[in-house]
Amino acid sequence: MIRLKIADKIPVAFRNKYFLTIVIFVIWILLLDSNNLIARYRQIRELHKLKADKEYYSKRIETDKQKLHELKTDDNNLEKFAREQYHMKKPDEDLYIILTPREDRQITRRNN
Repeated sequence: MIRLKIADKIPVAFRNKYFLTIVIFVIWILLLDSNNLIARYRQIRELHKLKADKEYYSKRIETDKQKLHELKTDDNNLEKFAREQYHMKKPDEDLYIILTPREDRQITRRNN
C-alpha cells in the first residue's frame, strides 16, 4: 500500500516511458553531448570573430598590395617610404623625429 501511495503522487506524464525517454534525450543533447548547445554557442561566437578577422586582414592585404605597387612603380614614393619608416637621410641633412606621447610611451616600454 505504501508503494501505491508514492506512485499515485507522481504525475501521470512522468510515469510515461516515452515522456521520460524524450526528457532524458533533451537533457543529453542540451548538456551532456560533445556537440551540446553550450559548445555550439562558443563555436558560433568564435566563427563570427574569425570572419571579422578575415575581413580585417583582407582589407589590410589590399592596402599593402597597393602600397607595394606604388613603391615598385615610383622612385619618389620609395624614397619617401624609406625616409618615413626607416628614418633614412641624405648625408647633408639633419633628421628630427617628433613623437606623439603615445609613440614615446611605446618606445620606452620596448626598451625597458
